[in-house]
Amino acid sequence: TGTPVDRTLHISLEGIEAMHLGWRNGVQIPGANTSIKRARGDQLQPKSITAFLLGLDNKITAFKLQRYINQYKAEPLLAIFPGVALHELWGMMGIAEKILLAISSFVVVASLIGMLAVSLAGLNERRREIAILRSVGAGYRHIVGLLVVESTLLTITGIIAGLILLYSGLAIAQPLIESNYGLHIPITWPNVRESGILSILIAAGISVGLIPAYRAYRNSLLDGMSARI
Repeated sequence: TGTPVDRTLHISLEGIEAMHLGWRNGVQIPGANTSIKRARGDQLQPKSITAFLLGLDNKITAFKLQRYINQYKAEPLLAIFPGVALHELWGMMGIAEKILLAISSFVVVASLIGMLAVSLAGLNERRREIAILRSVGAGYRHIVGLLVVESTLLTITGIIAGLILLYSGLAIAQPLIESNYGLHIPITWPNVRESGILSILIAAGISVGLIPAYRAYRNSLLDGMSARI
């Protein structure tokens, strides 16, 4: 089934009682003789159980039955809904996912700031190149386009490298996780939400490229005015 159930062994309550015959509190009783005849006797009937799964024909009475079991005074019983418990578990996982998404957002912002700082720092070394381009007739659009394309290519390269690392890690970890924990992690293409996030990253990379492009154009104008003077 591809679920943790594949790693379980289901036996009857009588089988569990048979395994524990002659044992008490995890220690074998000295002189205890567990014969097959005794193992098939009435002593295999369990006197108590810790948990069981109860199915209802009428699901409308589920909350009423839960309240009745929880308020039962003869025994300290507790009734829970597996679906509700799993929903709470996935809710906790959702909080962890949001925290990881926030951390990833900070990493992306730091990366964009780093790319912007490197681009601005390299403008002085590239002023001669830009001046030569301006001298051969390159206009504002050419200067801006070159720097924007550069930042866009850097962003797309980073996204592709990240996806390659992600899918490589999933391909390596998937069989290990499935064999050790019985959890199957599917390897699929990015969904609509993830594709939207990648599109936002590309747009942010383009926006970051506009800042050094504008600075480069201003520097080219100043260089041109200085040459005329």
